Amino acid sequence: MPKLKRISGKECIKVLCNKFGFSIARQRGSHVVLKKVTPEGTIGTVIPVHKELKMSTLKSALELARIKEEDFAKYL
Repeated sequence: MPKLKRISGKECIKVLCNKFGFSIARQRGSHVVLKKVTPEGTIGTVIPVHKELKMSTLKSALELARIKEEDFAKYL
């Protein structure tokens, strides 16, 4: 089972947009809001554009995006 590793905010946004179908809705300061429309409704998450995301921040963002850590870690 792949484990999450520390990545930057830009890397996280790139994976979410290219592999999971999210798109950038807006940005305010260093925080980017990503959205994805599904049959069940709209899913959104916030990613801070920092050099290195804390593990807890990354896990929280993935939880908001409804993505399992294992699925995300495959693309790192």
